[in-house]
Amino acid sequence: ASSFARMFVQVCLYFYCKCLWRCLKFVVRKLTGQCELQRICYNTKPGAARTMKIEASLKGSKSKRLQTSVNVHPDAIEKTIDDIMELKRINPDINPQLGVSLQACLLQIVGYRNLIAEVEKLRREPYDSENPQHEEMLLKLWKCLKPNSPLKARISKQWCEIGFQGDDPKTDFRGMGLLGLYNLVYFAEWDTEIAQQVLSDSLHPKYSQLSKAEWEKKKFDKAIGYSFAIVGINITDLAYNLLVSGALKTHFYNVAPEAPTLTHFQQTFCYLMHEFHKFWIDEDPLDIMEFNRVREKFYKRILRQLQNPEMALCPHFAASESLINM
Repeated sequence: ASSFARMFVQVCLYFYCKCLWRCLKFVVRKLTGQCELQRICYNTKPGAARTMKIEASLKGSKSKRLQTSVNVHPDAIEKTIDDIMELKRINPDINPQLGVSLQACLLQIVGYRNLIAEVEKLRREPYDSENPQHEEMLLKLWKCLKPNSPLKARISKQWCEIGFQGDDPKTDFRGMGLLGLYNLVYFAEWDTEIAQQVLSDSLHPKYSQLSKAEWEKKKFDKAIGYSFAIVGINITDLAYNLLVSGALKTHFYNVAPEAPTLTHFQQTFCYLMHEFHKFWIDEDPLDIMEFNRVREKFYKRILRQLQNPEMALCPHFAASESLINM
């Protein structure tokens, strides 16, 4: 009986707050002469703060047309903006900048949803050693990371040198499918110097020549090493979870002037790889068995950073200056 009473009170409170909120919105509109979308666009600067408020406003609207506007095809965005302006009785000739601002926000919102679909498709596609394109990408990864060490055979223990578990990397891509390979190749090809440095740092010297006491005394290598490729696939999983959960909206809405793309996602992966490597060294784990603990701590740190609406994980990929005037 007590649980039913609590549930009844919560339901009543929900509907009361919802009705009260709608009444407040109605009063504010009458006082200001502006709808909620206008107030957001005129009073909030471009980026995540504005786009996330617009997204919440559209999804929370009592109008089905506004609710579904966040799910339209990119080609239908202009028509959707016209519909919104008409529904809200906003004259586009008097408010020309509003349409531009709403379009930029809707491009980001729809683009984020489409990016999830694109990333999910890559994650679900398994690595196929019979596919020449897959094999070509895998060999490119080796060439970018080990340009001075030719691969002696396709099936080789050499793959362990860049952090795969066995002599055929295809088995390591099962969890993240082609997405893991795409990210690793992007990192190795476009951030080659950093990728090679991270790989080098991840390879720690053998314990065989030093006792544990000598090792600790000389501080020969501050952190225990890790398997570069395996960690890359693991960080791909981390980036994927941030994307699907919506946590990366803050970052993408701040760095992508329009629709975020797969390139934005891969650039974010590069950033996460570099940052995780520094975090791993700072944590100074006793052994590789601490990987999950360190990863979880790193994940929580990134989540906290993304709670800031001003946050952009990769400042050098920031949106164009033209956004400022929207």
